[in-house]
Parts: sequence; C-alpha cells; structure tokens
Amino acid sequence: MPNTLRTRLDEGKPTIGTHVMFSDPDIPELIGDTGVFDYAEFSAEYSVLDSNNLYHLARAGQCGNLPLIIKLDQEAQGFWAQMAMGAGFKGVLFTDIRTPSDVAECHDCIAPDTPDKCGRMGVKLRRPALSSYDVVDYSVDLESFVFKIMIEKSVAVDDIDAILELAKDKQVDMTQWGPADFGFSLGRPEMKDTPEITPFEKLIIKKSLEYGVRPRIEIGEVEQAKPYIDLGVKDFCIGWDRFILYATFARLGEGLRGLIDDL
Repeated sequence: MPNTLRTRLDEGKPTIGTHVMFSDPDIPELIGDTGVFDYAEFSAEYSVLDSNNLYHLARAGQCGNLPLIIKLDQEAQGFWAQMAMGAGFKGVLFTDIRTPSDVAECHDCIAPDTPDKCGRMGVKLRRPALSSYDVVDYSVDLESFVFKIMIEKSVAVDDIDAILELAKDKQVDMTQWGPADFGFSLGRPEMKDTPEITPFEKLIIKKSLEYGVRPRIEIGEVEQAKPYIDLGVKDFCIGWDRFILYATFARLGEGLRGLIDDL
C-alpha cells in the first residue's frame, strides 16, 4: 500500500487524522470506509498491543485505504517502532522527547541502515517485502515512513530551539504539542485546562513553523480548529474512538431514559 500520507506531506497539503485506542481491527477499517481521513493514529501508548494485532490493524487499514501511524510508549520504542513498520504502518509518533539526543535516538531506530541515512533499520522481510526479496522497493517504503515527535515536557520547551534544529536535520515531519504531560511535568496536572497553557502551545506552534517542521494539533471538535488555522496550523488529529463511543452511548442512553422514566 503506497504511503498516501507521505504524498500529502510532500505536496504540502493539509492532513486530517483521528485517534484509535481500541485494538479491534474493525475500527481502522470503518474509519477508512468514511473516505474523509488521511490516516488514523493507533495510540498504542494507551492501549494493548502485540505483534499479531499490529499486522491485523495495518491490514484492516489497508482494506479501507487508510494509512496508520502508531503512537508509542517511550520504553521499548525502538522494538515496537520497527515491528509496526514491518506490520505495514506508515508512520510513528514518538513520545516524551526531552532532549535533542532523544530526537536522534528516535531517528536512528526507524531510519534505513545506509550511508546517507545512518539509521539502524536493516532488511527485514515483513509485510513491506512479504512476497519477494525486492530490497529496492523495501528501501523506498522505509524512506516514506512519517516521523513525528511529541513536545510535551517542560525541559523540552526550555530547549525547544536545539530540539527543533536537530529535528529539522533529521527530517522530522511533524511536532505534536502535549498539554497534559507538560502540566504534569511541572507538577501541575490541572494546568492542561487553564489559560496558562496557551502561551506555551503558541510557542511550540510558532517555533515549529520557524524550523520548517509542521505542527500538528489534537482537537475534539471541528469548531476548535479555526484559531489554530489562524496560527498557521494545517495538520489536525480529531477525536478519540473511546471518547466518541462513550459520548454516543451516554447521549443515547440519557435521551431514552428521559423518555421512559415517567412511563
């Protein structure tokens, strides 16, 4: 399956994704069947995963012409990033970036082991090379992989110029601001939902644009996008399957309960 997300990025087009936290392969297939999303992010950091399941998720996404990226927990990220690549995922979002060396480590675990890329990813005959030993096509697939990083720690914000300078050099495609972890890293978990977070968010967007790394923003509703568009953002990831399902169940149940309780 061609990496259509990479194509949109290379053409400078805006992108729309959504979050998958359930590990049921039906979910990415359903999302793909809507025909309106450029990709879905399997937020594995918040879910359960194993090697077989990654294959099933990637195949389901392919059934719906939907590229998948994976968001990983920092522990064992190299193993799972390479496993997701082999399963057919088209990108990765690395979490908990604190220093420029973290960016370098993330790059090295997904970049091809070639003289120009200097990564650690060799030839692994998984789904991108399932039916043949065509190393040329395999190499093209590796180089199309989308590379995203979270900026979500206070120490990362303090060192944002050095991090983004290396991110640009290592061809990071996108940053993702993380307000929850930012407040948490300051010992203020409640900060996420206060106006105090806004200057830091705007700083990450501004700095990302300055360094030529596209800032992606997560939102829950369409109406939240416009202020970010005004700041230059054109990449969004909207909605989380778990929260969408909960809200829908609550709306349906509360609505019907209100009708029948007085019967």
